[in-house]
Amino acid sequence: MNCWLLLPFMFGIPLLWPCIIAAENSKTEEVRHPAGSHLRIRRGWMWNQFFVPEEMNKTRHHIGQLRSDLDNGNNSFQYKLLGVGAGNIFAIDERTGDIYAVEKLDREERSLYTLRAQVIDTSTGRAVEPESEFVIRVSDINDNEPKFLDEPYEAIVPEMSPEGTLVTQVTASDADDPSSGNNARLVYSLLQGQPYFSIEPTTGKIRISSKMDRELQDEYWVIIQAKDMIGLPGALSGTTSVLIRLSDVNDNKPIFKDSLYRLTVSESAPVGTSIGKIMAYDRDIGENAEMDYSIEDDSRTFDVITNNETQEGIIILKKKVNFEDQNHYRIRAKVKNPQVDEQLREYHTEASTTVIKIQVEDVDEPPVFLLPYYIFEIFEECPHGSSVGTVSATDPDQRKSPIGYSITRSEVFSVDDNGTIFTTNPLDRETSAWYNLSVVATEKYNIAQISSVPVYVQVLNINDHAPEFSEYYETYVCENAVAGQVIQTISAVDRDESIEHHHFYFNLSVEENNSSFAIIDNQDNTAVVVTNRTGFSLQEEPVFYISILIADNGIPPLTSTNTLTIHVCDCGDADSTQTCNHKDFMLSMGFRAEVITAVLICIMIIFGFIFLNLGLKQRRKQTLFPEKSEEFRENIFRYDDEGGGEADTEAFDIAQLRGSAVMRGRKPRRHARAEMRSLYRQSLQVGPDSAVFRKFILEKLEEADTDPCAPPFDSLQTYAFEGTGSLAGSLSSLDSAASDHDENYDYLNELGPRFKRLACMFGSTMQSKN
Repeated sequence: MNCWLLLPFMFGIPLLWPCIIAAENSKTEEVRHPAGSHLRIRRGWMWNQFFVPEEMNKTRHHIGQLRSDLDNGNNSFQYKLLGVGAGNIFAIDERTGDIYAVEKLDREERSLYTLRAQVIDTSTGRAVEPESEFVIRVSDINDNEPKFLDEPYEAIVPEMSPEGTLVTQVTASDADDPSSGNNARLVYSLLQGQPYFSIEPTTGKIRISSKMDRELQDEYWVIIQAKDMIGLPGALSGTTSVLIRLSDVNDNKPIFKDSLYRLTVSESAPVGTSIGKIMAYDRDIGENAEMDYSIEDDSRTFDVITNNETQEGIIILKKKVNFEDQNHYRIRAKVKNPQVDEQLREYHTEASTTVIKIQVEDVDEPPVFLLPYYIFEIFEECPHGSSVGTVSATDPDQRKSPIGYSITRSEVFSVDDNGTIFTTNPLDRETSAWYNLSVVATEKYNIAQISSVPVYVQVLNINDHAPEFSEYYETYVCENAVAGQVIQTISAVDRDESIEHHHFYFNLSVEENNSSFAIIDNQDNTAVVVTNRTGFSLQEEPVFYISILIADNGIPPLTSTNTLTIHVCDCGDADSTQTCNHKDFMLSMGFRAEVITAVLICIMIIFGFIFLNLGLKQRRKQTLFPEKSEEFRENIFRYDDEGGGEADTEAFDIAQLRGSAVMRGRKPRRHARAEMRSLYRQSLQVGPDSAVFRKFILEKLEEADTDPCAPPFDSLQTYAFEGTGSLAGSLSSLDSAASDHDENYDYLNELGPRFKRLACMFGSTMQSKN
C-alpha cells in the first residue's frame, strides 16, 4: 500500500520538471538582468499533474487548468491547446485555461496523450509564453475480465497416476493495467473436477488429487475460473474448460469368459486343422489387451495359436488322432498378456485358465502303410519275376478290411496281393539306376478307401559293360616321324558304376603283329601311342589300324578291343600333324565349293545346248534338205550330229584293243586333245566286225557307266564302235517309228549323260589344281 502513495510523486516529477527548469531559467534571467533593465523577464507556466479516469460517462469532465503566471485575470490572455486529441477529445476554455475531456476514454486503447499549450496576448496577438508540452494520463479502472489464451484445452494423463501428477497448465490474461492496484492480478479456481483434480491458484497448474481408473471413466471435463483483483469483491472473472483423457495402462489381466469349452475333431482331419476357438476378455485396450494363449497337453496332440486381430485362441491339430486309440482328450488352456511392466506386475500375479474337452469322431479311414516310404535294392540283369521287396498296409478301422495292392504306371514291376513287388522286365542300371514307384493299397470292403506310398528301387551295378574309347580319335603320324614319338593320348570310359574309382589298363591286342607302333599305359586311366620305328611312307602305307586292349577293375574284370586308325601325313616343313587336320578341312571345304560351282556350270551348259540344238534344228531343216519331205525331219540331222565323220575314230587306242580282252585299270589321265588324236590314228585299222573290238567297247561302256567322274568322252567311245563309214552299228534313229513325230524327241535326255561327265571332269580338274 505504501507503493501506491509514491505513485503521484513518481509520475509528477517528470511532469513538473519543465516547470522547475523554467523557474531556474527565470532566476538566471534575473541575475543576468538586474532591476532597472528594459529586458523582459520570462515567466513560467503554472499547472498541476493531469489525470483523467477511463470510461467516464460525463459529457465534459474537468481535468485541470493551464495558467500563466503573467495572467492577472483581466481576460487579456487567450489559451490554446494543440496536439493529437486537441479539439475532439480534449477541449480548453480559452479565457480561463480549464481543460475538459469531451469523450469517453479507454486506457486499453491509449493510456497517454501529449499536448502543447500556448498563451496569446489578445491586444497584441503575440505569444506571451513560449509553447510548452504537457501530458494527460488515462488512469485505469477494472473494466476487463480475464481471458484464457489457448482454448480449447486438452490433456492426456495415464490412469492410476499418483496424487500430485501434473496434468496441464492453463493461462489467462487481463487487459487492465497491472501496475494500477489489483486490476490485473489473477487467481485460479476449480469450478468442476473435484475430487480428482486440483489447481494451483497463482500458476494455473492442474494436478491429480486422487487415482483414477480408465476402465471406469476414461475422460473428464474440468472447468477453471480466473478472477482479477485477487478475488476481492467487485472482481471480474473468466472461465475455460479442459478435456482430460486417461491413457490406458496394463492394470488388468485377461480372463476367460467360459470355464469350459467342448470341441470335436474327426480322426480323418489332417495335421494343422482348426478344430475350434477360445476367447478371453481384457478390459485394457490397444497393445495392453494383446493376449498370448498356451495349452497344457501331455499328449502333445493339440496346439493353440493367437489371432492378433481378434485376440482369439485357435485350437489346431498338432498330430493325427485315431478314434480306435483314443476317442477323447481333456486339456487346459492359459492366457496372459505378452508384455507387462515391472511396476504393474502386481496386477498379473496369476494367469487365467479354462478347460477344453475334445471328442474324436470315428470315420472310415483308408489303409495305412507301415512305413511312410520304402527303399529296395536289386541287382541289374536279374531274371524275370525276381522279388524286389514287400510293402504292407492295414485297415486302421475296427472291421480290418483285407487289402489289395497295385502299382501305377510301371512296365518293369508288378505287385501281388501280399504286397510283394516283382520284376517283369530285365533291369539295366546303365539305362535307369533308380525307379520311383507308387504302390496303391485298396480296401476290398470299400474300394473307395485307397492310399498310396512311394517306393524307391535302386538298381545295383554288376560289371556288364567293357570299357571303350572315351571319344573318336583322329590320329596322324608324319612321314618323317622318329621312333618313340607320341602321336596320340587316349582315355577310356566305362558305363558301369565302380565301388572304387575306375581304373583302366591299356595294352596292344595279342593279335596285333604291327610293330610300327607301341602303347604306354600312364597308370592314370590314360595311355599314349608312340611310334616304334623311324619314317613312314604315305604312298606305300597311307593308313594303319592297331587294336588296343582296354581292361577295367570290375569284378569280374571286362576287356574290350578298340581299333585306332592312324593316317600317314605329309607334314611338310612344319613337322606337325596339325597341318594334316587343316589340309583335310580345307580340302573338304574346297571340294564343296567346287561341286556347287560345277553344278551351276552344268545347268548353264545344259540350257545353252538346248537352245543351240533348237536353233540348229530349225536352220538345218531350212538349208540342208529343202527338197526332202517332212518324213525325214531330224533323223538325218541326228545321224550327222551323232556320227561326227572320222572324228569317231579318235575315241580309242587300237593298239590296246588288240592286246587286251579284259577290263583294264585306269591309266594316268592325259590331255584330252592328244588322246583324241592318238585314238583317231589307231581306230582306222580296226573294223566293226572284230570280236575283240566289240568286247573292248562293252568293257569301256560299263566302265564309263559305273564311273561318275570319267572324262566326258563316252559319246566318242560309243561312236568308235561303228568304225569308218559303218552303217550296221549306227545309232541313227532313221528306222525308229518314233522319229515320225518331231515333238517326241527329247534332247535333254540324250544330253544329260554328257553333261554329267562334263561336271565330273570339271570337278576333277578343280581338285587337281588345288
